[in-house]
Amino acid sequence: MSSSVKTAVFPVAGFGTRVLPATKAFPKEMLPVVDKPLIHYAVEQAVEAGIEKLVLVTGRNKQAMEDYFDIAYELDRTLEERGKEDIRKSVREFLLEPGRIMYVRQMEPLGLGHAVWCARHMAGDGPFLVMSPDDLIMSDVPSAKQLIDAHEETGGNVVAVMNVPREHTNRYGVLDTDNAEDKLPVVKGMVEKPDPADAPSTLSIIAHYLLMPEVFDELARHERGAGNEIQLTDAMARLIGKQPFHGLRFEGTRFDCGTKEGWLEANVAFGLKRADLGDKVADIVKRYANT
Repeated sequence: MSSSVKTAVFPVAGFGTRVLPATKAFPKEMLPVVDKPLIHYAVEQAVEAGIEKLVLVTGRNKQAMEDYFDIAYELDRTLEERGKEDIRKSVREFLLEPGRIMYVRQMEPLGLGHAVWCARHMAGDGPFLVMSPDDLIMSDVPSAKQLIDAHEETGGNVVAVMNVPREHTNRYGVLDTDNAEDKLPVVKGMVEKPDPADAPSTLSIIAHYLLMPEVFDELARHERGAGNEIQLTDAMARLIGKQPFHGLRFEGTRFDCGTKEGWLEANVAFGLKRADLGDKVADIVKRYANT
């Protein structure tokens, strides 16, 4: 039986301030992990999970992502003329059929909740995914598929969660739950970026969500929260008690590629898993670890 979840929204309008100066004139979502940009991994996971419609919420200076998912005619012709068919194939193999990827502008940087709200007309009237390319997850089963499977089991909203050090709770939305150790903890409440002393738990939301369409009604209030931004966490919190709401302790390793150290770690980890590069990457790591 096919899933009812057909759409994924990718909020990709941010400035990437944590990885400046690299992102001054270059979308952070185009930062490569080995030889594919972050946005490629995010879209690839969604496609593998059976998602049909992919909505990128972009901003100024994000044209590179649209170009990436398009045919580069000059490059394609040059590679063909030079007989570099293997490279040409690697460039073309992930091109999706026309119309499957859509783009909408977030014209003001008003927060994640506002970015998701901008996609309301494209997301449709069913459950949908929200996936930030910053949160790259290495797993046997794509995190998107894990969220969809959890939704099919529980109904309602599901957010990917993981424990973080208590001193880091002020970086995340944090769950209030009575069964924090379960794979699918029931969400009683959530707090956006609480001080460690006030955090109801250390079970924190990473930016992979499966949400019901009613969240758009809550986002339409345009109420400001932490950082004077329209917070997705606040809108989700208002659905608790009205709809089923669960966390998902996902299987896999998450890399915060919105930070320099997280991005570097992801390159090492994904490089080590590559059959064509693993031994070389291991040698490089050993060489510099011993200096």
